[in-house]
Amino acid sequence: MKLLLCALSFSTFLSIAVAAPLEPINLWPEGVPGESKPLDKPESAELKGEEQIEIMSNVSTPQLTMYHPENPNGTAVIVCPGGGYHILAYSHEGKEVCEWLNSLGITAGLLKYRVPRRDQLEKHHAPLQDVHRAIGMMRASADEWKIKPDKIGVLGFSAGGHLASMALTSDGTRTYEANPKFDSGSCIPNFAVLVYAAYQLDESNPDKLSAEIKVTDKTPPAFLVVAHGDKKWAEGSARFYIEMKRADRDCELHIFGKGGHGFGYANTNEEVKQWPTLAARWMETMNLVE
Repeated sequence: MKLLLCALSFSTFLSIAVAAPLEPINLWPEGVPGESKPLDKPESAELKGEEQIEIMSNVSTPQLTMYHPENPNGTAVIVCPGGGYHILAYSHEGKEVCEWLNSLGITAGLLKYRVPRRDQLEKHHAPLQDVHRAIGMMRASADEWKIKPDKIGVLGFSAGGHLASMALTSDGTRTYEANPKFDSGSCIPNFAVLVYAAYQLDESNPDKLSAEIKVTDKTPPAFLVVAHGDKKWAEGSARFYIEMKRADRDCELHIFGKGGHGFGYANTNEEVKQWPTLAARWMETMNLVE
């Protein structure tokens, strides 16, 4: 069955293709780098808004929750929810996305990275450590989880898209002391899906990418989607595509006329809700799934 058909028949296909998520895995069993104690406020999860979106707050113990498909094809994706580096939109930018990936035969890992922003550190400092460790764990467990180490990607929304962009364009340097047991191979993913990614542009010069995002002639492939109506972040996705084009890197960009920001897996009635189908097609053309 073609991936397009799988995506269109998502609700039916899930019942036979998606396994229940496993127990969360602590990213830092040897101790979270740079943090000697939990935050003052305890971690919490609550449902908010008309859509009852699950919101995760005050994350001190970052974790990776694995979703394994019944028939894995070897590709794996780490899902990074958004939330401005303050909270995590854990359902429509996390759990639902992992279930969709499973329906395509992709192994998914839902990343619960540290939020909110840590005082006196860059907004992305702790989350970048968490995604680097998650990628290393994926590669360290490749045989056990039936993953191909050269087909590990990241998929991020909003701030999670910024996080995925940094991982994709990283030079491979970790900002913590690597543990061979967990940090296997490179911490650079093999591809990325960036959905209404935030913080892509330099604040002082919107014609440049942010300093922490450096596209080179080695940057892995990327798929981007954003809505023209996303007034704050649309230009960032366009600029990322331009830099990928100039570096002659594989990249696909979709800008929809309407849709705004924060629609997640498909939480909108606008045309942009078809982005999962387009992303599935792209992954098929990139030989990431069969």
